[in-house]
Amino acid sequence: MRALVCKELSGIDGLAVEEIPMPEPAVGEVRIRVRAAGVNFADTLIVAGNYQVRPPLPFSPGFEVAGVVDAVGPGVADFKGGERVMAVADWGGFAQAVVVPQGQVFRLPDGVDDVVAAGFPVAYGTSHFGLRFKAALKPGESLLVLGAAGGVGLTAVETGKLLGARVIAAATGEAKMAIAREAGADETVDARAPDFRDTIKALTGGRGADVVYDPVGGQAFEQALRCTALGGRILIVGFASGEVPQIPANLLLVKNISVIGYYWGAHRTLAPEALAASFGELLGWLAQGQLRPHVSKTFPLAEGVAALKDLRARKTTGKVVLTVAE
Repeated sequence: MRALVCKELSGIDGLAVEEIPMPEPAVGEVRIRVRAAGVNFADTLIVAGNYQVRPPLPFSPGFEVAGVVDAVGPGVADFKGGERVMAVADWGGFAQAVVVPQGQVFRLPDGVDDVVAAGFPVAYGTSHFGLRFKAALKPGESLLVLGAAGGVGLTAVETGKLLGARVIAAATGEAKMAIAREAGADETVDARAPDFRDTIKALTGGRGADVVYDPVGGQAFEQALRCTALGGRILIVGFASGEVPQIPANLLLVKNISVIGYYWGAHRTLAPEALAASFGELLGWLAQGQLRPHVSKTFPLAEGVAALKDLRARKTTGKVVLTVAE
């Protein structure tokens, strides 16, 4: 089968499409013939050796896929060949087939196409679980979403609205702010505005944001910290800016702010039941048409390097998806 292969941790430019053996499902695993695979910022990190997980070389990146069940390993009774599914892989999704533990595989609602499904689980899973279970976002609270036009940012806007929050979306430039408004943001603010802090304070009646969702880091975090409400919570999702902020603990103390480190993937082990509940609610919303996943661009598997470079350069909005031919 064909796959985008990483042979050394040299980054995106070291990847190449090659023929590799078809994987066989072990006990409790499902093999999926991949039709589409979501592209994530974490893919750019894992191929450079900068991610929380380091797979043995060689490997393929790719954390989320959609396709058809092709085979099941011993002990799998919940899935059968021919079923349309999406899945969260440990890695390996940028290939014609991948094996995934059965607990990380989910049947697709009718009418959801493969491209939309491939870009769904990581971004929506991250936002929903983080906002509902980690930050405990409550109806009526104000939610400030940084990087609001990006892959996880847009899903945080949608999820925050469905959880009853008043959502303020921060993005760079009018075009990206417009995308956030289309996703349901109540207010938008240019993340580069010199009066960013004052604007957030004004939009919240001087209080500041109750919850901040931050997949950006760097200066964006530093700005948000200064316009977080007393007793507020900041959810650290990632560092798309490439800068890890150094947190002034004195501000946390004075303002009673909680900063919550959050790596969604770990909760497959830490809280599998809560994760299953999260996906149950998300897939219900998707089936009811309450979510509108935004895929800005698709690339064939052969152009996976170009897709990763566009994502890293922040040239895209919403999700980027690789399409995989039979």
